[in-house]
Amino acid sequence: MLRNSLKHYLGTYDKYVSEPTFLALIFKPNKYEGNTYQTPFGDLSPCGEQQVTRPGPLLPFNSLSLLGFNFTNTLCQFDHYHFHISLSSPSSSSSSSSLISTFEHTSFHEKSRMKFMKIGTKPDTFYTQEASRILITDTPNDLVIRINNTTYHLHRSCLVPKCGLLRRLCTDSEESDTVTIELNDIPGGADAFELCAKFCYDITINLSAHNLVNALCASKFLRMSDSVDKGNLLPKLEAFFHSCILHGWKDSIVTLQSTTKLPEWCENLGIVRKCIDSIVEKILTPTSEVSWSHTYTRPGYAKRQHHSVPRDWWTEDISDLDLDLFRCVITAARSTFTLPPQLIGEALHVYTCRWLPYFKSNSHSGFSVKENEAALERHRRLVNTVVNMIPADKGSVSEGFLLRLVSIASYVRASLTTKTELIRKSSLQLEEATLEDLLLPSHSSSHLHRYDTDLVATVLESFLMLWRRQSSAHLSSNNTQLLHSIRKVAKLIDSYLQAVAKDVHMPVSKFVSLSEAVPDIARQSHDRLYKAINIFLKVHPEISKEEKKRLCRSLDCQKLSAQVRAHAVKNERMPLRTVVQALFFDQESSSKGASSRSESQELFTRGKETPTDEHSMMHKLHLGPASTGKAKNVLEEGCKRGEEKTRSSTDPKKIVWKGTGSEHKHHISRDR
Repeated sequence: MLRNSLKHYLGTYDKYVSEPTFLALIFKPNKYEGNTYQTPFGDLSPCGEQQVTRPGPLLPFNSLSLLGFNFTNTLCQFDHYHFHISLSSPSSSSSSSSLISTFEHTSFHEKSRMKFMKIGTKPDTFYTQEASRILITDTPNDLVIRINNTTYHLHRSCLVPKCGLLRRLCTDSEESDTVTIELNDIPGGADAFELCAKFCYDITINLSAHNLVNALCASKFLRMSDSVDKGNLLPKLEAFFHSCILHGWKDSIVTLQSTTKLPEWCENLGIVRKCIDSIVEKILTPTSEVSWSHTYTRPGYAKRQHHSVPRDWWTEDISDLDLDLFRCVITAARSTFTLPPQLIGEALHVYTCRWLPYFKSNSHSGFSVKENEAALERHRRLVNTVVNMIPADKGSVSEGFLLRLVSIASYVRASLTTKTELIRKSSLQLEEATLEDLLLPSHSSSHLHRYDTDLVATVLESFLMLWRRQSSAHLSSNNTQLLHSIRKVAKLIDSYLQAVAKDVHMPVSKFVSLSEAVPDIARQSHDRLYKAINIFLKVHPEISKEEKKRLCRSLDCQKLSAQVRAHAVKNERMPLRTVVQALFFDQESSSKGASSRSESQELFTRGKETPTDEHSMMHKLHLGPASTGKAKNVLEEGCKRGEEKTRSSTDPKKIVWKGTGSEHKHHISRDR
């Protein structure tokens, strides 16, 4: 590619120089072997020089981007080599500026370097005196440029020939007069102007993706084009932007991010659109062809060997972008209909983790009121934007991500539309959630309880509405899948109840409301629910008898396993009604009589009236009329029977409780 670059370079240069032109390459490499240096042009002796007369033979090596025209003493860097490129005319000496250019490297390591350009050969002689920037020179200053609070004392002879704007403003002034010009509205401010001024003095300036945008806009403002002066700054910057910046991954991202300071200028100059197109093009590149440096910090990834980059290699780098720019990149990538929804969802996940400091943790503490007020609006806008960008495809983002977004949306007071949409999306995937996903912090300052049970209840209610609607629409088909779905959610909710029951500040009403929200058909076994209630009673020993009854109202002792019923019979924390019910079904399960079994089915099947007091329960147990005192005696007798029965089949010190559908055995110590 160097052959073509030099041909183009010399062909363009020929428009300005009529004399024969020589290209001298003077190598100063770092690699040394014996008496020769290893260079892309072969072995050269120290300080070797090779001259190529236009259009003489050009020895090919990796492509070099030669930027701009009419250069002399151009110092370049390639790999480990440093060499000089000088353009000269045999009949005259040129006095134009110098340039350090960058290369398109072939190896992955070389491509990881960000591009840079250095223009000029003279040292920086600007110094600051109070609020003024002055150039050390013997020539008196005759041009004063004021930019806000900074004043530059310069020379018309250097700036006017290259700056079309200054040339127009200085037209009517006498050569002996000192001209004062105010440029308060120059894009990039004083720093950008100083870069342009140093170029006019041939002072060395360093340009990269970090400051290119400011320099481009300022040179455009000052009209430093080729039509004003050959080899001017603006065409050099444009060539550097198109030839190097847009070819680099991180260069394009850094440049795009820097456009936020000058949005209108960058939009009008097409910088934003070109950077976005460059980024999207690289995102869509097959992973086998990705060779540029990128950031990827997933846990454990660096320790493993990989034959190609991961599909989401680009997500962390674009998360550095401003929200509006990030949205533009994602929108442009989605418009190609090439990226799968899961990759879009992963990018949204990474971006949210990057900019919401409390997203990964289950706590929103650590922020003062003032800090929260300053950040809430920004975070609210981020949540609203991210939710609008989530693909409609189910599974494009995880349920854990959605639930955490719901929690944060509540915390930052996002719009009602945003919260409603998040709850709807969360309910569609609730069966995929884990217990950890549901353990979201409470945001209410008036409540002391730790977990946001209201949020879980809202999502559960939305899920049940959808489930009932689907059940009605699929009376004969898909019932198995729907039943599996709701039973999976029921197990999840019961596990959640066990977790929140350990919160000493958890109100009985919230626990009961959530436990009763699960339909009867969803729970094949009530073992998990019993465990949750038992934990709650143990952590909250101060609750009243009425609250205990409310707590156990949703518990169906008929759906308890034999081991759990045996535990319930001896559980002193349980209300008397529940203990008697457990005893009844414990005896009923061991009964062989068909008539007795039929009667119990009639009495205690869901949807029919179940005895709710000790008197009727005692009567059904054929123990005769029971007063309150007798009920206690019967209970004690039943406990003894249950204990003897349990001891005959279990360890005398502990009862093994096997929860339905669980892979683990929970050992519950006898509560006596």
